[in-house]
Amino acid sequence: MKLLAIETASEACSVALLIDGAVTERFRVQPRGHSELILPMMNELLAEAEVTLSGLDAMAFGQGPGSFTGVRIATGVIQGAAFAADLPVMPVSTLATLAQRCFREQGKCRLLPAFDAGMKEVYWGIYEVSDTGVVRQVVADEVSLPKAVTLPEGGDWHAVGSGWKSYGEQLCLLLGGSLASINPDLLCSAHDVAVLGAADFAVGQTVSAEQALPLYLRDKVAAKPAVPPI
Repeated sequence: MKLLAIETASEACSVALLIDGAVTERFRVQPRGHSELILPMMNELLAEAEVTLSGLDAMAFGQGPGSFTGVRIATGVIQGAAFAADLPVMPVSTLATLAQRCFREQGKCRLLPAFDAGMKEVYWGIYEVSDTGVVRQVVADEVSLPKAVTLPEGGDWHAVGSGWKSYGEQLCLLLGGSLASINPDLLCSAHDVAVLGAADFAVGQTVSAEQALPLYLRDKVAAKPAVPPI
C-alpha cells in the first residue's frame, strides 16, 4: 500500500511516506513555522518516490492532543489533500504516536506518554505493545492535573514525552516503583503515524476527509478547521 502521514502537533514537523511497509521520512525540529514547512516536505517526498496524491491509497495524521495550532495545521492540510485526491484518512492519537516511536527505537513495551497541556495539566496515555508490534490503548487518553492521572497496573512502565519534563517530580512521586525509565525529550514522528495509520487501514478503520477532525481532550470538542488550498 501507499500511505502519506503528517505530524505537526509538537516542536517537530514531519512527513512520512509508507510504500509496501518501507517508510521514508522528512523530520525537522522547529518550534514555529510548521504551516510553511509541511507542504514542501510533502511534495518533496512524493516527488522523490514518483508518487502523486491520487496514487496513494490513504493518508494519516496526528490528530492530537498537542499544540492547538499544530493540530489544526495537520488537520487542515490532511482534509484539503484527502478531499482533493478522494482518499480515506486515518486520524492517529499523538500520544499513541509517541508511544509507538519509543517502542520502535528503544523496544519498550509498556509506555506512559505525556505532554505538557498548559494550565498546569498534562495530556496522558497508557499504552502496551500488541502481538502485531503496534501500541494499543489501555485506557482512553485524558487531560488532568498531574496528581489526578490514571495509575497503570503493574511495573516496568517507561515514561516518555514533555509532560515528564514539566511535571516529572510530581508524576514520579505518584507512580513510585512502577517506572523503569524516563525519556522526556522524545518527540512525535510521522514515521509512527504512518505505521499506526497502516494498521488502522488494514482493519478498515478510516474516515472521510470531512470526518478527519482534531482531538481536543480539554473541551471534548473537535471543531472543523478551514481547509487550506493544496
